[in-house]
Order: sequence, then C-alpha cells, then structure tokens
Amino acid sequence: MIVDWETCIGCGLCVETCPLSAITLEKVKGKKKKASISDICVDCKACTKVCPTEAIAPQPIPEKGSVQCASCPINCIIKIGNTGACQRFVNQDGVLIRNIPLQSYEDVREIIGSDHEEAIRKPLITGIGAGTTYPDTKPAPYIVQSKVDGIDVVTVVTEAPMSYSGVKVKIDTDINVGKEGAPVLIGKKRVGHLCTEEYGSKILSLGGVNLLTGEEGLTVAKLIVNIANRREVRLKVEDGAEIALQVGKAPIINGETGTRMRVGCGSASMGLFGRYYLDAADEVVVLDSHLIGQFTEHAAGRELGAKYSGLKLRARRSTPGRYFGEHGKGWGGTPIESPIEIIEDFDPKISKPGMTVLITETTAERAAMFRLNEKGKFVHVDLTPTAKRAIDMMASNCQPSRVSAIYVGGAGGSARAGVTKIPVRLNQAIHQNRARLTVGGAPTYILPGGGITFLVDVEKVMVRAFTYVPTPATVVPLEYTMRLEEYQEIGGHKEAIRKLEEVLQR
Repeated sequence: MIVDWETCIGCGLCVETCPLSAITLEKVKGKKKKASISDICVDCKACTKVCPTEAIAPQPIPEKGSVQCASCPINCIIKIGNTGACQRFVNQDGVLIRNIPLQSYEDVREIIGSDHEEAIRKPLITGIGAGTTYPDTKPAPYIVQSKVDGIDVVTVVTEAPMSYSGVKVKIDTDINVGKEGAPVLIGKKRVGHLCTEEYGSKILSLGGVNLLTGEEGLTVAKLIVNIANRREVRLKVEDGAEIALQVGKAPIINGETGTRMRVGCGSASMGLFGRYYLDAADEVVVLDSHLIGQFTEHAAGRELGAKYSGLKLRARRSTPGRYFGEHGKGWGGTPIESPIEIIEDFDPKISKPGMTVLITETTAERAAMFRLNEKGKFVHVDLTPTAKRAIDMMASNCQPSRVSAIYVGGAGGSARAGVTKIPVRLNQAIHQNRARLTVGGAPTYILPGGGITFLVDVEKVMVRAFTYVPTPATVVPLEYTMRLEEYQEIGGHKEAIRKLEEVLQR
C-alpha cells in the first residue's frame, strides 16, 4: 500500500488496525506526522477500511518474487521472507510455506491434557431423586462405592439449589428477532437479553444470578426450569419479536413456525454450491444479514471459471464477492423487501440484455429470477430448471429450524461440603480430570479457570429432573465420580460411603 501525504491527516487509525504493525506515524519535513508503510506490507487493505480520507491506495506493481496467497478472500501479496496478514504462511523463495509444521496428536497431547479414565466416565447412580444436603453441613444424601473394571470407584450425588444458574437458548432461524443486547421479557418482567448471533442461530441468555436475585427472581427461576424441562415458554424481545419456544421443537416467531436453518452464510454458499450456480444463471446473489454473496465476483466463482457479470450490489463490500448485510424483516433477514433492490447498478459494457440473475435467501425458502431487458431493466421471470436445481440443492442441505438449550450452573458453592471437608480439592480434582461432574448422568463441559462452572445440554437430562425453590434458586441433580483413593485424598466423607448394591436394594 502507498500513502498520499497530502491527504493523510495523521489520525493513526491505520496504525491501530494493521495486523502486521507495518504502519507507523512519521514526521514529514519536521512538521505534522503522517502514515508511513514499511516493506512488510502485504496489501491486505485493512488500513483502507478505516482511513477517513481515503489516503491509502494499493501498490500498483508488486515487487518481484512476491506471491499472492489464496488461502482466504484477502489475497495478501507476500514478499520473499515475509508472512501474510494472518501470519500463517511465509514466502520462501517464491513458495508459500506454512510456518508451523503439521502437528500430530502426540505433539499437542501435553497441552490438551488427559481425559477422564474409563472407570469414572459414568456415575454409579444419578442425583435425580437423591434429595439434598442443604444447609450443606452434612455428607451428601448418597455416597456410593463399587468396582468398575476392577477399580474402586465412588459417586457422590445431591440435588443442589443454585442461585448462580441460567440457560442459553439457541434458536436456529434467519428470522430477525430483535437488536443485539435487547432485553427479553415475560410481560413487562426482564428475564434475560438477546446475545450475539452464532452461525445460523439466535442466542438468548436467560436467568443468571443478577436476575435470579432481583425483583423478578421467581419468574426467572420458573422460566429456567420450564425451558430445561422442555416445556413451552412465551417471550418478547423488547422492540422485537414475540417468540414461543420449546426445546426440541421449531420456534414460533411472530406467529409463524420456523422451518429451516440456513445452510451457510451468503459467502459460504458460493463454495458449497458454486457448481450448481454456474448453470443456474449468469449471476447468483445470496441475501444474508451478515455476509451477502455475489457468485461471479467471489473467489469460488472465479475458480470455477465464472465470468464477472458487471453487477454492483447495494451493500458494503468486505472482499470480492462478499458484502456485509444489514438486519431487517425482509429477504434473508435483511431490510430488502423486493430482492431486485440488492442490485444498485451494472456495467453496460459487461451486463448485456438477456443476462439472468438468480437471487435467493440462505435458507432457499424464497428465490426469484430476473432477466435484463433491452431497456436496461431487470424483469421478473420464472425460475429455469437449472435454477430450480440449485435452489433445491440448497434447500435439501438445510437442517430443520429448532430450539435447543444449555443449562449453566455454578457448583463451586457450599454444596461441595456434602462431598468433601476440603472444598478447594474438589475444584482441583474436577479441573485436572481426576473427578468427573455429571448432571443427571449427562456429560458436562467445565469452564476453565477457577470455580466449578459447568454447561450441560438439557436434552441429555431426564424431563422433570430440574426444579426450583422460591429462594429463588434452581435445583439440579449433580454427580461427582472418582476413584476411591482420590475421594479419600480430597478429604471426602469416607465414613458415609455405602456399597452401591446395598443402596440399590433399599
């Protein structure tokens, strides 16, 4: 990249943005500071996205020996001895080489750490129906011991009341439900908020200690339990959608039942279905509130031999064939109500009368085809057989729209006293995989760092296993499983251990 010092105002935004720290501010003729770009620049164009005066432009002639990287849409031009913007590939004498060698599992095993040994993967009994140790001054209701594969194993179970708990609800849909960060309500009661979106899904964060201990705590506790037990709940996103949710079923958003989850973003669909797009039309545009794809300009289209259509889209460009979308109630979750609105202009030297354009949503639920007429207008026409084939292929690769949920709980509180007389040792054993925490027998993911904060898929836990008490707090069946010798080392209540066979007989 090169800088026009007459236009540069020395704001420093390019310095902050450059992924390679290739830009500095230098005094020009002893006066004002201006941007200066070193020879490690790879023309990634990150600086041009933030420059307020458009003072930075691409270098017209690449240096001899430079190689253009094709590993992502940025297409860095890397000089000999340098790396690209992602710092993964280095130009060694005109050849791009990955600068970290291929790693085997054994190479990284020490970093990953060992998993739980087979003997302690399954609890001997579950905490469902076990009762509780509250107020946690006595051993857990059941501490049982048995042999598994010849190893003495102990499982400690309790149903623990948790103020530190909530659910993350995943809704597989492209339908716009509201603005990120917006409160989620039951009536006028705030019970959570709308999180950032994940791939093809909206995420609701519901509950949590701040809401459970607030004025609406009882409503929040009941909501968490209803979702975890797969009952239907009705919610409203502030200034957004009304939603009916039930784990394992399709969401109902503003009265309409969701049908499909997106197959991929607009850009991803170019790589997924490019071979079908080639025959479908002269240009294919996939509308998406995040990344809109334009096939003939996209790297996938170019690789497959598609010729640029000359169309210019009404969207903010990211990289060739990839455009940032916006959220709305129209096609693909964008504000576009009529699909042809995405076309802002075209180059008449390239776009000739008779050319066809196929425009579709990422879910392929809606698609339309247009033909450029002699008057320079795009007119609606029926989908051709090859266009239908492309749309059908997209649709057949979409998964059903459904609702799922993860329960999040903090088990690092006083309930540990029912397990051990030295609470911190239980934390350490859990994080070091010497003890395993399950919920109703279901596997958990333990968040790294201190404490015992876990995630569990509610669909892997028996219905009615979750409940709540009006403190308010949710109640969850917990199981800690470990070797007998480990249990004794962490200060467990060895005097309360009972044989599994004896407990099951009673």
